[in-house]
Amino acid sequence: MVQGIAQHDDPLRDAPQHPAIMRLMDRIDTRQAVVAIVGLGYVGLPLALTFVAQRYTVLGFDIDSEKVGSLNAGCSYIRHIAAADISNAVNSALFSATTDYGRLHEADAIILCVPTPLTRHREPDLSYVSTTVEHLVPHLREGQLIVLESTTYPGTTRELVIPVLERSGFKSGVEILVAFSPEREDPGNPTHNTRSIPKVIGGDGPWALKAGCALYGNVVTATVPVSSPEAAEAVKLTENIFRSVNIALVNELKLVFSAMGIDIWEVLDAAKSKPFGFMPFYPGPGLGGHCIPIDPFYLTWKAREFDMSTRFIELAGEVNTSMPRHVVTKVAEALNFRFAKSLNNSTILILGLAYKKNVEDIRESPALRIIELLEAQGARVSFYDPYVSVIPVTREHMSLANRRGIQLTSDAMHEFDAVLIVTDHDEVDYPTVVASSRLVVDTRNATRAVEQYRERIVKA
Repeated sequence: MVQGIAQHDDPLRDAPQHPAIMRLMDRIDTRQAVVAIVGLGYVGLPLALTFVAQRYTVLGFDIDSEKVGSLNAGCSYIRHIAAADISNAVNSALFSATTDYGRLHEADAIILCVPTPLTRHREPDLSYVSTTVEHLVPHLREGQLIVLESTTYPGTTRELVIPVLERSGFKSGVEILVAFSPEREDPGNPTHNTRSIPKVIGGDGPWALKAGCALYGNVVTATVPVSSPEAAEAVKLTENIFRSVNIALVNELKLVFSAMGIDIWEVLDAAKSKPFGFMPFYPGPGLGGHCIPIDPFYLTWKAREFDMSTRFIELAGEVNTSMPRHVVTKVAEALNFRFAKSLNNSTILILGLAYKKNVEDIRESPALRIIELLEAQGARVSFYDPYVSVIPVTREHMSLANRRGIQLTSDAMHEFDAVLIVTDHDEVDYPTVVASSRLVVDTRNATRAVEQYRERIVKA
């Protein structure tokens, strides 16, 4: 019989605490604790700056020496994070960055913000987590708090992280403390930032929970304690599965309503006028980013260990991953209807490469898959994105690496057979796009306010 996720049952964990743990608690409470952030990307870097803003000394760690060099020079490599914020943190002497694992021995709290992608077979890839934890072991000391923030399946902290950490000879809950607190970063969100978003925390034992809540409670507006790391891991998956399923629903409604000649965007605008019982989600060309396209499959994979199926989640994944093909089909149909032309040898301009508007993040962006599908049918594809001038190296789309975008001008747009809006960046002038283009295929309803040349617009 498959057993549930194991729980520690150790009377030492409820006994008076090790002196090193009590010193840790005191250092957290008085803001003398040194906080190390491992992984200085879209999650780790904002978190580091948030701790600095609350007068904690922060040591940033990353294996990328270029990132570390940029930060120590006061420069930012993330567009929505101002270089001035980095420079101020460095000049305050509260922040420095390193590639040296050995320096993590200096930290009282070590927060892991490393990637958790999927393999090509849509299974969890925890290699970044496991490698990082293994590198930590020689540098641990008693009285440290280690927190995993990377999104993962329930059981990761207890089954993967803690056993490796305990190779140091320090017992979790006694000499070191271990917790899970899911990241909730939303890059480019003008309303919510790291400090304003409540932090869910699940500790391996009561002292880990207490330390985690104390640490984060000093830098964010609210903490939300839960009973275990597994519960905290499940919270993050639940949040993003909720979004994935509802986006899949409106994507499917889009297909059905389109066949009926009904505009899904008009329907959603009217439906959201209801003050109860409805929450608007919006269709698109597919899912992107580091969470929604990935997280549901972590639970799907883990559920198989318990002989459980996740049909609803997997169906949502199928709907969402089919959207790039639907978009390409709509482009092909529009070209054929308007110009009696096939995709083969047609010229297509992709407008927007990032996975969502107003950021430069292209992780899991549906635009990359759409480019590949268009080119597989013989189209010649260019792109413009005000935030992305060159396609970086990605694990899944290596053939697109280092391609450069074009300049967006009226003359340039007129030369393309179709302009395909994949990402609706606010700074793009959509009336000019429509006026300058022969055909616009809009996957985001970005042209909803355009009044002239409506006949050139096809919604996808």
